[in-house]
Amino acid sequence: MFEKMNSLMRSLLVPFFLFLQLASIAQSFQDSSVEISGITDSTLIAPHCQFYVDTKENVTPDSLQGIKWKSLEVHERKSFVPVAWLTHPVYLKFTLHNSSDSTVPFYFIAGNYIRSNKFYRLDASSGISPLEDKTVGDGFQPFALKAGEKQTYIAEIYFTKRRFNYLTPQVILESYLPKYKKFFYYTVDAQRPVGFVLSGVLLMMIFFTAANFLISKKKEFLYSCLYSFCMFCLIFLTTFLDRKSGVFTSLFKEFLDFMFLAIGTVFYIAFTRKFLDTKNNYKLLNKIFLLEEKFILLILAAFTFIVFVIDDFQLQEFVENLMKIIVLLIGIVYIVIALGKKNRLMNYLAVGNAILIFFSIISFILILSPSNGGGIFTSSMLYYEVGIVSELISFLLGLTYKNRIELVEKTREQEALKREAEKQNFESKLAVINAQQEERNRISADMHDDLGAGVTAIRLYSELAKKKIEQGSIPEIEKISSSANELLNSMNAIIWTMSSQNDTLDNMVAYIRSYSMEYFEGTGVDCHTHVDEDLPNIPVTGDIRRNIFLVVKEALNNILKHAKATNVSISLKRVPNGLSLYIQDNGQGIDLGNLRRFGNGLNNMRRRMEERYISFNIENNNGTLITLHYKLDL
Repeated sequence: MFEKMNSLMRSLLVPFFLFLQLASIAQSFQDSSVEISGITDSTLIAPHCQFYVDTKENVTPDSLQGIKWKSLEVHERKSFVPVAWLTHPVYLKFTLHNSSDSTVPFYFIAGNYIRSNKFYRLDASSGISPLEDKTVGDGFQPFALKAGEKQTYIAEIYFTKRRFNYLTPQVILESYLPKYKKFFYYTVDAQRPVGFVLSGVLLMMIFFTAANFLISKKKEFLYSCLYSFCMFCLIFLTTFLDRKSGVFTSLFKEFLDFMFLAIGTVFYIAFTRKFLDTKNNYKLLNKIFLLEEKFILLILAAFTFIVFVIDDFQLQEFVENLMKIIVLLIGIVYIVIALGKKNRLMNYLAVGNAILIFFSIISFILILSPSNGGGIFTSSMLYYEVGIVSELISFLLGLTYKNRIELVEKTREQEALKREAEKQNFESKLAVINAQQEERNRISADMHDDLGAGVTAIRLYSELAKKKIEQGSIPEIEKISSSANELLNSMNAIIWTMSSQNDTLDNMVAYIRSYSMEYFEGTGVDCHTHVDEDLPNIPVTGDIRRNIFLVVKEALNNILKHAKATNVSISLKRVPNGLSLYIQDNGQGIDLGNLRRFGNGLNNMRRRMEERYISFNIENNNGTLITLHYKLDL
């Protein structure tokens, strides 16, 4: 009997407790609801919401009905989300009602910088059911209420781990969403277009430094390009993702922005080392820079571990601020070192660091200001971005200056090498010429000493033989004596042309004058010579002296044999464009139409002169006039 009574009591109590549970759910639905049929564009539903922060992280979807909700009105809407909310799920409950006779599609967004969402529907009959999360891209979750439908939703919110987050739940009609995004992202904040402009400036710097690296292969251009790229990603993504929610935005705000800053700083230090060549010029500074690079990479590794493993926001924020302080100290220390060194290349970097520090201080002051208005000049991020761009412009000017200096130095080195090569080439040619001259002098001396003595002996013996013959002169002996004289004269002429001591204009004139006077001696032909006094002191090589002498010799021979002249005049004059040698006789002239009797003599004379760039001319002018003209570049 007792068991039957217990069974009856259980059968009565189960419906009773079920009734109480449904009553509690029904009671929860009596919270103030939002009438979405009366919304024309968007509305803030914070006054109609309740929230719960799961600090112990023990709430499950089945236990959502038993938690103690609080009105969101206790959270000041203009205040940032408390730090304690950043690493724990926050639950938001709200009820929406559609009293119209048609379905109303709309979107829900919990606030700025939401990392991820989970949504649930509360239903009196089916309880709690999860909904598909469609907020991954931008934080907007689509909903739709049928005509006359009233529905309660719960949003499980995970904030982006950053201090400046707002919880501003809103309902936006589907038709108004494009205008809402355009207004919210582009119109409200004037800093956004400025950020894109500065990103464009950085992009041009990237292209410029990359092109210079590909051309010159200098690593300072590569490091500057990579530093500019990191700063471009930092500024562009900060501007582009401003006020946006979603997975990538949260990843950037929590980790990537710090990563770009840290890696960019490493590239900046590497750029400074290469730019100043600290390895060779400033060894102590080079060691400090290498330690800083390793320390920053160590901080980045620790930060990565904290973000993705430990999930401690306060420790994460501490490491991030430590990194920024280190970067600031690096800049200050470098400025102090640059002021001490007084090096122009260091000054370019020091000016860039000083500009960045100045704007960073302004940005920090604006962050600490409780109220700084809403203008563009009160944007803390704007000043930091301007500081980065100004710093990179200063670095770019330094690179341009250094490149110009190196180009000048390289040109000077090339000119010096070219001059050295020309000097060596000239010395080599001079050595060859000197060797040739020495050989000419040796040959002429040998000819004078050996052949000259022999020919002179033949001449003397022939003269002695003629005197000892009582019957008179013998024709053969006369020919021997005459040939010996001619041979001796020819040999003297060869020796004269080969000797380098005679390579002057004055020596050539004196030799031609002496030869001419001796040639016409005892022939009945008067020979006169005239030389201008203002002749230039120029060298005349043996080849030119020899050929001019041969031409003069042939001309004198023709005068004596064919001209029937009684007077010969040889003149060397300075003319406006060079020197001219005139050979004039008063003979019967020359038949220019019949030159057979002269054989190849005239042709050889002309050829000899033209091959030495000396003009040759022969004409009738009260006899025969031969003109040799040589141009001088004076």
